Order: sequence, then C-alpha cells, then structure tokens
Amino acid sequence: MATLFPPPAVVSIPIKHSQSTFPVHRIYCVGRNYAEHAKEMGFDARELPFFFGKQPDAILYVPEGETGRFPYPAHTENLHHEVELVVAIGKGGSAIPAAVALEHVLGFAVGLDMTRRDLQFALRDKGRPWDAAKAFDHAAPISAIAMQEDVGNMSSGGIWLKVNEQPRQASDVTKLIWSIGEIIEHLSGYFTLQPGDLIFTGTPEGVGPVRRGDVIHAGVERVGELRVQVV
Repeated sequence: MATLFPPPAVVSIPIKHSQSTFPVHRIYCVGRNYAEHAKEMGFDARELPFFFGKQPDAILYVPEGETGRFPYPAHTENLHHEVELVVAIGKGGSAIPAAVALEHVLGFAVGLDMTRRDLQFALRDKGRPWDAAKAFDHAAPISAIAMQEDVGNMSSGGIWLKVNEQPRQASDVTKLIWSIGEIIEHLSGYFTLQPGDLIFTGTPEGVGPVRRGDVIHAGVERVGELRVQVV
C-alpha cells in the first residue's frame, strides 16, 4: 500500500573521519545529572536518573568551524543554554549492565539542550510534562559524532560553554552524578535501546539566558566544538 504522503526524511548526523552518517532513531535526555546544576535548579539530593525526550527533527547539526543559526523560539522570554556530552548508541539492547554498557556506544558529540526555562518552570509547578519547554523545533543543536575508538570512553574530559566568548559553563564529565555506563543501564531498563539512539547526559552548572544576536560556543574535550548564533 502507498503512503498517504511522503514519509519524512531520516535525520542523520555526520561521523568524523568517515563517509558514513549516523541515522537518528530517538533522543533521550537525562535530567539534573551534575550536582551543582541540580542545586541551581533548586534540588540538592542525589536521585535516581530520570529521562525526557526530544524528537529527531529537533536536531540542528552544525559542522565544526561553522556557526549555525538557531531561531529564537516563540512562547518564551527566558531561553537557556545547556551544554551536554551526547552519547551515540551503535549497538542496541535492553537491561544492559553498566559494566558492559560502553560496548554499546559508537561515539560522542557536543550537544545543546536548549530550554524555554520560564515555560519549564510553569509546567513543572503544575506537574505537567516538559515537552513544550524542551522538545521544540531546533532544540537540539549538535556537532559531528567522534568515534569512541578515537576519543576513548569519555570517563573524563572538560566540558564548557561561552556566550559571546564570555565563560558561562565550565566543568568536567567526571562530575556526572550517574556515569555513562550507569545511565545506559537505567535507560535500557525502561526502553530497548536501538542503534541510532542519542543520549544527552546532562549539563553542568552555569546555565543562563541567551538573546537574539548572541553566539553560543560550546565544547567537550577530545570530542569537538559547537557554535550557534541565536537569530
């Protein structure tokens, strides 16, 4: 049977030093996974990891060395940046033990979890889902994927973000509350992970607002850099 209308194109992200691309299946995000960021959001207790999602067409791929254009979304007056190490899954599975989780990782990227913060707080206070605050169009700017075999398992590495070249966020992925292996173990207990899944692992402290004209410049040690201008 024919489809009623043409299906949407598959969203793919280039892989560094490769002619292949990474077709995106799902995007999972970990909430409050750095202690200092949890504190600035008003929480100070270690809690089990929790997850929310973005749709694949929220991806805004930006080649390294270029500046992407990020449209300022409607329905917010407090748009925030959140830099994150992104894990790209290359081998699927469910109930994956943390001890072998890195065998399922293809590589890593630099990502931004752009957030309508005012809308997020309003939704949170009413006990409602965050989708409108987190999963809007272009809400997931991302760099090319660096293969794990090239950069290592990323158990450590600086993570940073500047706005108009002024430092905002600076930390290290060693400060993740839940490690990459632990994230995969918990997440794969809820969902069967598939090749093509992306996991945004959380942001460190220092999140803050951006306005039209601002240039966001972010990076993760060994993985790459990402630059977008809010328009």
